[in-house]
Amino acid sequence: MNMTPALLLAGLAVLLALGSSAVSLLASRDPSVLRRVAMPLIGLSGLAALAAGLWALIAGGDISTTLPFGLPWMPWQVRLDALSGFFLMTIGLVVCAVGIYGPSYVRGFEHGRESLTALGGFTGLFLAGMLLVVLANDAFLFMVAWELMSLSSYFLVAFQHENAANRRAAFLYLLMAHVGGLTILLGFGVLSGFGHSFAFDAMREAILSPGWASVAFALAFVGFGMKAGLVPLHAWLPEAHPVAPSHISALMSGVMLKVAVYGFIRVVFDLIGQVQWQWGVTLMVIGSLSALVGVLFALMQTDLKRLLAYSSVENLGIIFIALGLALVFLSTGHALLGALAFVAALYHVINHALFKSLLFLGAGAILHSSHERDLEQMGGLLRRMPWTGAFFLIGCLSISALPPFNGFVSEWLIFQSALQAWQLESGVLRSLIPIASAVLALTGALVAATFVKVYGVAFLGQARSRHVRHARQGTFGMRAGQGFLAGLCVLFGVLPTQVIMLIDGVSVQILGTGLPQASAHGWLWLTPISSETASYSAPLTILLLTLVAGFAFWWFLRGVPRRIRRSDPWDCGFAPPTPGMQYTATAFAQPIRRVFGPLFEIDEARPAHADGEPRYRLKLTDRTWGLLYLPVARAVESASRRVVRLQSGNVRTYLGWTLATLLVLLWIIS
Repeated sequence: MNMTPALLLAGLAVLLALGSSAVSLLASRDPSVLRRVAMPLIGLSGLAALAAGLWALIAGGDISTTLPFGLPWMPWQVRLDALSGFFLMTIGLVVCAVGIYGPSYVRGFEHGRESLTALGGFTGLFLAGMLLVVLANDAFLFMVAWELMSLSSYFLVAFQHENAANRRAAFLYLLMAHVGGLTILLGFGVLSGFGHSFAFDAMREAILSPGWASVAFALAFVGFGMKAGLVPLHAWLPEAHPVAPSHISALMSGVMLKVAVYGFIRVVFDLIGQVQWQWGVTLMVIGSLSALVGVLFALMQTDLKRLLAYSSVENLGIIFIALGLALVFLSTGHALLGALAFVAALYHVINHALFKSLLFLGAGAILHSSHERDLEQMGGLLRRMPWTGAFFLIGCLSISALPPFNGFVSEWLIFQSALQAWQLESGVLRSLIPIASAVLALTGALVAATFVKVYGVAFLGQARSRHVRHARQGTFGMRAGQGFLAGLCVLFGVLPTQVIMLIDGVSVQILGTGLPQASAHGWLWLTPISSETASYSAPLTILLLTLVAGFAFWWFLRGVPRRIRRSDPWDCGFAPPTPGMQYTATAFAQPIRRVFGPLFEIDEARPAHADGEPRYRLKLTDRTWGLLYLPVARAVESASRRVVRLQSGNVRTYLGWTLATLLVLLWIIS
């Protein structure tokens, strides 16, 4: 199949994103331009990216070309293959939903003080940067697109800059983004030094020694891991994602983090090529730590968007556990098992993009309607926002990895690959992989507890605040955007075999092998290795669940009398229940907080209020701040104070430093 139309569609997606940014300049005169023109262009860009990605996956080839941009001796090169096509499809699906959801959501900013030109302009640049990262075929274009993505998203995080906390979160994000970008650049420097070119094609042909390959891997892992939010480099993520507008939070958590995963896969699995099992162990350890720490901090949160941000740390940890398994199996000669873990990682990439974007859009709908992000102030939203409640429930079930939703399939595939650890010869690896699997299982249970808390506190019970009591259902566009992603969560869970057949082309192209047995028994059964090892049928699972639910409902109706008298139940003479008597989000997480208390910096107190009534205060702080970030900040401040002493204000001192510098340079040159 000819790949040229796919590349043209990808180029069209980039142009539409840039066009949306350019059109947003008119929003300063007419605020409705953002909602009527800029956001629809974003949606069309996502549609073009989706079409290009599907075309590349179905065609299975690759096509590259050179653009008339860049430097005279270093023009930009772009390439569309199965891997970039998969991530284009992932970006396109989420951006299409944001394009549907966005016009209604941004309408709430038209009468505010924030700059709509900045919101629309940087959103288009942000999307264009992500698309160009996926399409880049040389380090120069990759880094230009990477910085475009990082800088534009910084301005989106700082959009509501009147709040000091937002400015602080944006600065932290920008700082860590540039440190990560510098690390990635150094990694490309190692590869280009052996390939004698910044082109990816030359890097693929380069032969690296095991030591230099490990250096390139470490630099790529730190750089892309920082952008992906892996522990302990995650500090920026729970600060930046919650303060951005909700549709931007969906793009950052659902898409931008996956662009970091794309960069890691491109460098390690494609450009370096020769993998080592030690790299896989590193990924599994850091991934397990990220998954456990992320979900524990998510469970402790009462801010809904902050909770979802920490949940992204957990899910990126799961993805890197799968990539670590793939590296271990590939380096030990088990190509089929490596392909299984690799496909599982890609499946979780797209699954997380879908259900996390759905949850962020749902949180945005709640914020838009009730002006609340605090779970302790919510309650009873299901009666006031039934459509949002239904779609949010699908997102909660999907992220909790419950069948028949999409999150279950990808995590089940990761477990299936981990259960094959007995085939490895190394006893250390055979012991380490079950430990990572146990952490993954514990993480799954904690995720379920987290989202039982979220849904129960936010959508059930009684409203805890006046704003929530007056909440109303969102507009059709906001409901349609959520419904689109909710439908995909169900579809990707019900038809996993078709999705894996689509993803399998990426594994064949990058690893040289795929999963030939996945669809051997037809679309009804998913058999990742063989039918004797394990199989799963989502349609039959749905049928079984439907029969069980129908029987339970019939059994319930049998015991209901035909004539029902409705009256208030006997309350033992106590006063009627009030919203304050409900179980709170903090109370729900209290048992887990007691068990895992050493992981947190806990400030818990019961101070008296001005009116004499007791109050409860709980503050949780990430220990990585004190162990990693604050010492670095103090060292930088101390060094800065010493450097300031050089600025004495005396011209003769400055001339002396200049002379000393010249003498040192002359000595070095000579």
